[in-house]
Amino acid sequence: MKLRVPMDSAARALGADEVVDALVAEAGRRGQQIEVIRTGSRGMVWLEPLVEVEIDGIRHGYGPAGPEDAAAILDGTSAKALGPVADLDWMRRQTRLTFARVGVIDPLSLAEYEAHGGLAGLRRALAMTGQQIVDEVKLSGLRGRGGAGFPTGIKWQTVHDAAGPQKYIVCNADEGDSGTFADRMLMEGDPFTLIEGMAIAGLGVGATRGYVYLRSEYPDAVAVMRRAVLTAREAGLLGRDVLGSGRAFDMEIRVGAGAYVCGEETSLLNSLEGKRGVVRAKPPLPALEGFLGRPTVVNNVISLATVPVIFEKGAQHYADFGLGRSRGTVTLQIAGNVARGGLFETAFGISLGEVVNDLGGGTASGRPVKAVQVGGPLGAYLPVSRFDAALGYEELDASGGLLGHAGLVVFDDTADMLAMARFAMEFCAVESCGKCTPCRIGAVRGVETLDRIAAGDPAALPLLTDLCETMKDGSLCALGGFTPFPVMSAVTHFPDEFARLKEAAE
Repeated sequence: MKLRVPMDSAARALGADEVVDALVAEAGRRGQQIEVIRTGSRGMVWLEPLVEVEIDGIRHGYGPAGPEDAAAILDGTSAKALGPVADLDWMRRQTRLTFARVGVIDPLSLAEYEAHGGLAGLRRALAMTGQQIVDEVKLSGLRGRGGAGFPTGIKWQTVHDAAGPQKYIVCNADEGDSGTFADRMLMEGDPFTLIEGMAIAGLGVGATRGYVYLRSEYPDAVAVMRRAVLTAREAGLLGRDVLGSGRAFDMEIRVGAGAYVCGEETSLLNSLEGKRGVVRAKPPLPALEGFLGRPTVVNNVISLATVPVIFEKGAQHYADFGLGRSRGTVTLQIAGNVARGGLFETAFGISLGEVVNDLGGGTASGRPVKAVQVGGPLGAYLPVSRFDAALGYEELDASGGLLGHAGLVVFDDTADMLAMARFAMEFCAVESCGKCTPCRIGAVRGVETLDRIAAGDPAALPLLTDLCETMKDGSLCALGGFTPFPVMSAVTHFPDEFARLKEAAE
């Protein structure tokens, strides 16, 4: 009997290791032969730990499983039977391109990776010139999935054209936004796709060295990525002679201390160089003077991990999904007070309401949804009246939102929006690198001003608006520049919660 159980951090936190131990122990008592394969997570976190039993080549799910379910799972009589995993509504409705292998394969088996389409993109790229590789990425319409949404091909073109004795590929895996976990899931569930994507990027722009900057809070991802890099190097996927092509690309894993601001590319580069993680002024752009002053591509995990499927299936195949200037798929991370949280990959264009109410099943508390914060702690709080907004970069921006890394945190009607606005300012004050005055001082003054609003000071609200404008226009990076999004969206969409306090004071 062949069983698959995730080794994903979320599944392990929910007891996946204990379930495996119970299955092995029960099989041992019976004298039954079983093979347990550890995979990534399918992304249905509310069903974790999810045990998949292969029957006639079809994987049947059981979850959320506990150690006490081991005997019934092995008998096929468990009340937690879900049927074929591929037929579950959550899986069937997805367009899995970047995450096609996550939850399906053993993450550290290069043979399984190749059997499911891996390395096909790299082999195709090896037959292309650097410019042809860059043109393919441009044609795909791929944009930065870390939050900024900058066209990936344009960034690659800049590095391709830049002169320099050494160029670098840097993967920004410093996933610090609340409610986001796609990078972690990908690295733990399909690390070779990130390695392959970085190798293709290196071939495209002429870089022979790469670094993955990973946060220390992700120890499982660090361990998996390090083992995957060693395996890839031993197999000739990395090194001086990539797949026997005579072309070089190698990479290593670097672990940061966990500063939120190191998610900003120039702060990340400073940290990678062993310096204090503070934001650099631009220009010069990292594409021209990045790591160690050399031309550098800095891309998010999902951006780079999407490159292999673009080269495997062709740029036009990828570009055929999505809407407007948002091409391809978006990896939605549904979290917070929600009945069904997890990762859902689909083409850009799905509405916010469909994600929260249909896919997410509404709130876990059963109370009405009040707001959803999209795009991490710097994203706007959107009310139910904006749930018709399509999830695309420009489309969500037109509704006053920010797509960011596509994390969605759901709140029910008990949420205190003044408290949430204060939290955003406090978060900025704590996490600021201190390089620029609008962020360093503005966030502290923002907390004080929100406390004045809570105390009923009628002069404080106009002051908060003016302060947010200063932070937005004057901050060096997105930390100070985007903190006004959650603050002012709370004021705009939930004004009664601010006015009521003023009235009470009067």
